[in-house]
Parts: sequence; C-alpha cells; structure tokens
Amino acid sequence: MYLKPGFEEEYQRRHAALWPEMKALLKESGVSDYSIFWDKETNILFAVQKVEGDKGSQDQGDNPVVQKWWDYMADIMEVNADNSPVSIPLPELFYLE
Repeated sequence: MYLKPGFEEEYQRRHAALWPEMKALLKESGVSDYSIFWDKETNILFAVQKVEGDKGSQDQGDNPVVQKWWDYMADIMEVNADNSPVSIPLPELFYLE
C-alpha cells in the first residue's frame, strides 16, 4: 500500500484509534498478528497478518465497516476508484518457522 507524503503521524493516529467494529470484524474473519510497516524513503506500507480461512483484511471489501474505513483513509493513502487501498499481493518465497 502507499501512504501519501506527510501523513505518517495521521496514519498512526487513526490506527491507534482503530474502531472496535473493525477490530471485531478482523478477528471474527480470522485475521491475527497484524502488523503494518512503513518504508520512509518510498512511503510504501507493508502489511503482514496471519489468516485463518480464505479472507485477509484486503479481501473484506464487501463489508460496510471495511468500506467505511476505506473512505475514512482515502485522503491519506493512494486508493482505487472504490477507495480500497492500492495494494500489491506478494507471494511468499521463504518462510522459517
């Protein structure tokens, strides 16, 4: 995902106050151990999450809570026409347990 320049603190503030209904939705859908990292040089956001089931956080776009969150975040991130964050799925090439 891509953060617009100058919005690092606002991004952190909004996630520090993540809505209870969003937290519940993620947990209920099997998302856990969710971290988002920021590359200061490129403003790329890299998310890592464990998922039980077949839907991660980016696959929840049909849910009204997620759509509301995307609308809320659209002013500080690069987004698609539906306000979903522009993201690139990355295949796992290595894992060490």
